[in-house]
Amino acid sequence: MTERLLVIGAHAADFVWRSAGAVATVTQGGGQAMAVALSYGERGESAELWSRPGTDVASVKTIRHSEAEQAARVLNAEFTCFDLGDYPLFVDEKTLAQLADLIRDFAPTVLITHSQSDPFNPDHPVAHQAAIRAQQLAVGSGRAAAFRTVPQPRVVLFEPHYTEASGFVPDVYLDISGVAQLKQEAMAAIKSQAYMPAHQDMRSAERAWQARRISGRGGITAVEVFQRFTPQVVAEL
Repeated sequence: MTERLLVIGAHAADFVWRSAGAVATVTQGGGQAMAVALSYGERGESAELWSRPGTDVASVKTIRHSEAEQAARVLNAEFTCFDLGDYPLFVDEKTLAQLADLIRDFAPTVLITHSQSDPFNPDHPVAHQAAIRAQQLAVGSGRAAAFRTVPQPRVVLFEPHYTEASGFVPDVYLDISGVAQLKQEAMAAIKSQAYMPAHQDMRSAERAWQARRISGRGGITAVEVFQRFTPQVVAEL
């Protein structure tokens, strides 16, 4: 079955830092991917832009939209933003219903979003709750209902910056060695957070070392890790 990957992040560039490799892996394999941002991250995620004289919220949003679209094009994915505002991010019932409709329309086989906890970012847990609740609404009870439903996607959570403090336990190591250059190009598009690629490169190399040790596959050079939210159903161990 062709994969359909949906990434729901709090801010415009979250899908790039944490899952660009996963996105590229799906699209390179013939699948489809869509990145959804609940906000542009215009207030708290755009440090380089706010250091410029005369910067305002409207101009930051415009730049962030352009950067995220450019990154998505590199990955051959779609990008859309709900523009809810950030720091703090709020998701009301109307927006939740719109997000559930988007999930029904896209019908993802895989959904990636934030972890439940992030003690250093006020918006990430809000995005997690919205994404999980919206997909629950889109799926319903897994059987016929008074509204249109879609099959249950595999839900995984991407790694927060402060892994241990967030209670994040990775149990999926995704080898992105073959698409690492695409992730580099996507990250380079987000000039409003120019400090981030170095951190992501460091984390990717650390996770690649672990993946080589776990798997015995010496050729792994770049990795993204995830934590399963929905249980995995298998025919054999």
